[in-house]
Amino acid sequence: MATTTGEARAGTGQPASLQLPGIVLGVGLGGFVDGILLHQLLQWHHMLTSTNQDHIGVKYYNPKTVSGLEMNTVWDGIFHTVCWIAVLLGLAILYSRVTHSRRRVWTSRVLWGWVLVGWGLFNLVEGVLDHHILGIHHVYAGEGQVWWDIGFLVLGALLVAGGYLLQRSGRPFDPSAPTRREARRA
Repeated sequence: MATTTGEARAGTGQPASLQLPGIVLGVGLGGFVDGILLHQLLQWHHMLTSTNQDHIGVKYYNPKTVSGLEMNTVWDGIFHTVCWIAVLLGLAILYSRVTHSRRRVWTSRVLWGWVLVGWGLFNLVEGVLDHHILGIHHVYAGEGQVWWDIGFLVLGALLVAGGYLLQRSGRPFDPSAPTRREARRA
């Protein structure tokens, strides 16, 4: 059974993994970047802005009308709630796995690599599902929207690859290992 104090996992000789909490945090944080940047600041789309051309028959809520913008804002809020829950869940998993030297985990390449992987997975799943399969919104609707949607997927793939390489370049995080300062004192 894995422990949270840096003791090795039974039979593996490795500390508790940062993979799951990093990926879950990355999904939530990636969703926040999408929602804040594309939905709110740039206002390129909302959750239901392309439902007049979707593939599943969702009622169209024109974001250029007050009532349509209100409904899109509600669905953006639901989306942000899911992102918030993912961040809280990722933090809870991380907190349960790292009980000592918590400050060091935030400088770990392993954690931030897995966060990037999670962000990339968010882009890939959300891009394929919402932009291509359901068609409920696009990154930037209109002429050339398919290229914006493909670019979103390419960014997701680059985040997954870059995050994977980053976490591979880091040392596994072991909260029971002495810090450099503690090792020099000994």
